[in-house]
Amino acid sequence: MVDYKDAGVDIEEGYKAVSKYKDFAKATMIPGVLNGLGSFAGMFAVPKGIKNPVMVSGTDGVGTKLDIAFAMKKYDTVGIDCVAMSVNDILCTGAKPLYFLDYIACGKLDSEIAADLVKGISEGCLQTGCALLGGETAEMPGFYDEGKYDIAGFGVGIIDKKKIVTGDKIQAGDVLIGLASSGVHSNGFSLVRKLVNDFDTAFEGTTIGEVLLEPTKIYVKPVLAVLEKYKKAVHGMVHVTGGGFYENIPRMFPKNNEGQFLHRVVIKKKSWKILPIFDELVKRGANSDRMYHTFNMGIGFVLAVDAKKAASIVETFKQHGEEARIIGRVEALEKPAFLAQEEALVFED
Repeated sequence: MVDYKDAGVDIEEGYKAVSKYKDFAKATMIPGVLNGLGSFAGMFAVPKGIKNPVMVSGTDGVGTKLDIAFAMKKYDTVGIDCVAMSVNDILCTGAKPLYFLDYIACGKLDSEIAADLVKGISEGCLQTGCALLGGETAEMPGFYDEGKYDIAGFGVGIIDKKKIVTGDKIQAGDVLIGLASSGVHSNGFSLVRKLVNDFDTAFEGTTIGEVLLEPTKIYVKPVLAVLEKYKKAVHGMVHVTGGGFYENIPRMFPKNNEGQFLHRVVIKKKSWKILPIFDELVKRGANSDRMYHTFNMGIGFVLAVDAKKAASIVETFKQHGEEARIIGRVEALEKPAFLAQEEALVFED
C-alpha cells in the first residue's frame, strides 16, 4: 500500500508550515480584512469614502535571485522582494495596495525554510501597509528539485477613478525625480548569476552575496504621502524593473491614437550615485553599453512631475527618508513619431 507520503508529499510538514505562517500573517492585519488564514478564500471589504473605486492588481515573482538565497541558505529576505515587485507596480497608478497573496512551490517541503520565506513576505506587507490575506504552499516531488523553492504572489490595491495616474498629463518641461534603489532589486539575476558565484567574497563592508540579496525597496508609503500632498503635480510614475531604464521609463509617456510618442525624456548623467555593485558587474564582464537596458543602476522608481513643484517634492521625499534627486526632464518632439528605445530615452552630460 502506498500513501501520499510515500509519493513524496509530507502532509504533516505542511501542517507545521501553515501553523508557522499564521503569526506572520496576523501581524499584517489591517481594517478591512474579514477573515484570516485557513479559509478557502480571503475576503476584504471595500474601504468607505471612495466615490468611484477601481481595483488595481499586480503579480510577479522573485526570479532567479532565489538561487543566490539557496546557495547562501538565507531565506528570510526574498519574500520582501516578492511583495515589492507587485506593490511597486500597483503604485505606478497611484493606488494604495490593500492585500497580498503568495504562492510557494517546492520539491520537498521544509517547514522552517517555508516559514522564513513567509516571514519575508509578511515583512514586505508590513512595509507596504497591506494585509497578507492568504496563499498556497505546493509540494511537488519530482517536479522541483529537492531544496529548491519558487515564490510568487499578487497584490490588489484601490484608487478613486478620478485620481488614477495615467501619464496623460505629462508635458514638455516636466522633470523626472528618481528614488534611490537599495541594490539590484529582483531583475537581471540570470546575468548576475553568470558573473558571480563567489558569494562569500568581501565587498563594500559585507559580502557580495549579502549585497545581491538586499531586498527590493518598497516605495509605497513615501510615494502615497507625496501624492496626498501634491495631487496635481505628479503626472506619471514608473517602477524601474525588468528592462531597466530603456524599457520602463518610456512606458509612462502618453502616445497618440496611432501609438506614436509625443515626448522624449532626457536623463542627466551623474545626477545620482551609481551603486558599486553595478560597477562590479561591469568589471566581471557585464556589457557596459547594455547596463541601462537590464538594471535599475541605483534608481528604483521615477516620477514625472510639474517642474514648479519638483524641489518641494524632493524635500518631502527626504522628510520620509527617501533619497530623491532630479535626474532628467521631458522634451516635446517636433512631431509625433514611432521611437526606438534609444530615441525615446537619451542621456546627456
